[in-house]
Amino acid sequence: MAMLDLLKAEDIKKALEAVAAEDSFDHKKFFELAGMKAMSADNVKKVFQALDVDASGFIEEEELKFVLKGFAKDGRDLTDAETKAFLEAADKDGDGKIGMDEFEALVHE
Repeated sequence: MAMLDLLKAEDIKKALEAVAAEDSFDHKKFFELAGMKAMSADNVKKVFQALDVDASGFIEEEELKFVLKGFAKDGRDLTDAETKAFLEAADKDGDGKIGMDEFEALVHE
């Protein structure tokens, strides 16, 4: 499923513009601007599946660095500090990766 099947192009653009500067990524602001906070849990899980590039059932740190490119090809890479902060915010069980339920909980927190 393509991201544009789940989210509006203008919302994605707005969210990406808000985090365009390096070290400006704020997952809460991004999820809200992209329209994800208002989505059902099922649709957030579909977004997760689109971001889980290797279909492992988890978003690992390597995938997380490129998460903005999952929303749009011209999305920037997250810095190492942003990647670590995002992972720490979402990884509630401490296994070093983000599961589908952790991702959904983070979007709706």
